[in-house]
Amino acid sequence: MRIAMLFPGQGSQAVGMGADLAAAFPTARAVFEQADAVLDFPLMRTCFDGPIETLTQTRYAQPALLAHSIAVLRVLADHGIQPAIVAGHSVGEYAALVAAEVVDYETALRLVRRRGELMFASGRTTPGAMAAVIGLPLDAVEPICHAARTLGVCDVANRNADDQVVISGAVAAVEEAMRRAAAAGARMVKRLNVSGAFHSALMRAPGAELERDLATAEFRDARVPVVTNVTGAVETRGSELRALLAKQIHSPVRWVESMHTLLEHGSGLVLEVGPGNVLKGLLRRIDRAAVCETAGDPASLDAVVAKIATAGA
Repeated sequence: MRIAMLFPGQGSQAVGMGADLAAAFPTARAVFEQADAVLDFPLMRTCFDGPIETLTQTRYAQPALLAHSIAVLRVLADHGIQPAIVAGHSVGEYAALVAAEVVDYETALRLVRRRGELMFASGRTTPGAMAAVIGLPLDAVEPICHAARTLGVCDVANRNADDQVVISGAVAAVEEAMRRAAAAGARMVKRLNVSGAFHSALMRAPGAELERDLATAEFRDARVPVVTNVTGAVETRGSELRALLAKQIHSPVRWVESMHTLLEHGSGLVLEVGPGNVLKGLLRRIDRAAVCETAGDPASLDAVVAKIATAGA
C-alpha cells in the first residue's frame, strides 16, 4: 500500500500526549528520552504531566509535537510501515523532513527548539494576533486583509481548507479584519490562543535568525517527496528544503494546494502521524473521497497496523 504521512502543527498538543505511547512501546519512550538529552528542559515530563500553561507556550509546544510525531513514526517503522510521500503543517514540516530522512531527529529537535524560542520572543517584543475565518473563501478574505492593513500587518497565514482561512498580523489590524469578516458573512471568526503573529510579515526578523541556524545544519536530499508549505508543491533537494524552511516561518501555509499535490501523487492511505486529528478533518474538507486515518496512540496505531497488514495480505 502506498502511504502518505501528514504531521500536525501547533494546536494539537495536550497534556498527557505520548504517555501511553511511551508505556506501550520502548521505541517511543526512547524518542522522548532522546529529546530530554538533547534539549535543556524536561520535555517528556512536560508532555506527560504538563502543566498546560507550559505545554502551550510556543517554545515548548513545538519540540513536544515533533517528539510525539517521531515517536509514532518510529513505532510504525518497527512494523515495516514507511511513507511514500510526506507533508507537515507548519512546525509539522520538520517531522516530515525527519520522515523523509532530510534531517536527523536530533538536528530537527535543535532547530525546532530554536524556532519556537524565536517565535515566542517575537510575540513578546512585537505583539501579534491570529484568527480563523470560517465560511469565507480565500478571494473574500484577501481584500479584507488588504483593507485592515491601514492599522498594521495583516496577512493570510494559513489556507487550511477552501472555506477556512487563518489571518495573522498586528493586533489592531487582525481585530479590524475580524470585524470585516463577520460583516461579510463569515460563519465563524475566532481569535486563536497563540503568542504571536505566525506566518506573517511580523515573523521576518525571526526568520532571518532561524536562517543562520538552518545554514549550519546538514540537509540531505529527500528519500521520498516532501510537499512543502511555502509552495504547495513537491521538493526533494536538501538545499531547497533548507531555503524553504527559512521562508516558511513568515509565509502562508498553502495547505489546500499541498493536499491536492499529495493526492495527485497517489496514495492508497493517508496517515496523520502525531497527536489529534486536525489534519484528517481538514483533508476531508478538501477532498471528501480521501481516505485518512490517525495514528497517535496505542489503539489507533494497532488499528492502522492491522488495516495495512490486511490490505497487504
